[in-house]
Amino acid sequence: MSRRKPTRREGTVRVKTARGRKNSSTRWLQRQLNDPYVSEAERLGYRSRAAFKLIEMNEKHDFLRKGMSVIDLGAAPGGWSQVAVQEGARKVIAMDLLEMDQLEDVECIQMDFSDNDAPRVLMEAAGGKVDLVMSDIAPNTIGHKKTDHLRIMALVEMAYDFATDVLAKDGVFIAKVFQGGTSSDLMSMIKRDFAKVKPVKPKASRKESAEEYILAMGFRGHQD
Repeated sequence: MSRRKPTRREGTVRVKTARGRKNSSTRWLQRQLNDPYVSEAERLGYRSRAAFKLIEMNEKHDFLRKGMSVIDLGAAPGGWSQVAVQEGARKVIAMDLLEMDQLEDVECIQMDFSDNDAPRVLMEAAGGKVDLVMSDIAPNTIGHKKTDHLRIMALVEMAYDFATDVLAKDGVFIAKVFQGGTSSDLMSMIKRDFAKVKPVKPKASRKESAEEYILAMGFRGHQD
């Protein structure tokens, strides 16, 4: 599969506001039509432009390995799982609240990760320790900055707690965070439990987006 760096299309596609369509929907459609990552994802058969975020992070930090076992949280529509399989993962388990079309070599589980039974379901599906836990989960926002940040951080902390239970030694954890980052307490725990921790904002993450990722490599085991 040939990959090339997406480049901005010549010219800009303008979308007229149709009757019944909100201005926000028109802006979203125009952004999609003018996004080089969207067109490149379509060309290469990726389910979303988000695939390029994982590709870019891996090209720079080289954490995806052949034979890995992977858990993908907030997986729909499946772009990150596709990349993991493409890079040679032997087992990929994808979970999302939304229904996700089946992917070859991926076990898809439709379930809310915040459900109390979700960690057990994932561990049973994994059948043992895994090498990578990646979380692209983002909760629905309400527009209140402080409340939205608290919701996001609650999910990041849940994903991290789960990762420390299921990761094998030297495992990797990736999680989406937003502007404001993580709490100092959580970052202290991550740095204590992993050999290398980096904040990462891939080029495929839109400039206007407040999102970035925590990349933690070299799991030492949870340190009390």
